[in-house]
Amino acid sequence: MINATVQITNSIEEILIISGITALFVTLGLIAIFLTIAAYIYHSLAWMTIAKKENYKYPWLAWIPFANQAMRLQMGGFAWQWIFLILIPVLGWIALFTLILISNWKIFEDLKYPGWLGLAPILDIIANGVGTIAHLVIIGIVAWKKPEKKQTKKKRKVAKKKAAKKKK
Repeated sequence: MINATVQITNSIEEILIISGITALFVTLGLIAIFLTIAAYIYHSLAWMTIAKKENYKYPWLAWIPFANQAMRLQMGGFAWQWIFLILIPVLGWIALFTLILISNWKIFEDLKYPGWLGLAPILDIIANGVGTIAHLVIIGIVAWKKPEKKQTKKKRKVAKKKAAKKKK
């Protein structure tokens, strides 16, 4: 009788442990899905805004997988057909990734931001989680923040003199 009670207790403990682990993995999976959807929406909104700033004819393409890459290629001065490089394993992917980086550089420079910000997708590869967040922040800045106008030393001196005169 005691052995049966011990076996039942052990079975219940095993079931509870397995249930807890399963619940943990399901919860983590749901969080991952939610974060992926949120990042996709943010990414699409940002690129749609960038396309509108660039006066691109079809900014809604930012919401369609692969078409958003073709849109970026076109905005960067390449033909949209380069997207088909994705069909060539490894070498095609590398070539397409390189074209996307060049396109990003040109787009960011057109919008008066440093072109090197367009290299942010490299961070996705190097430091996956942190790189993705950095990439999303950078495209958000390019999409929604107005670039600061660069002033020469002479213009800064004139601006300081005007500000000093206003104070008097």
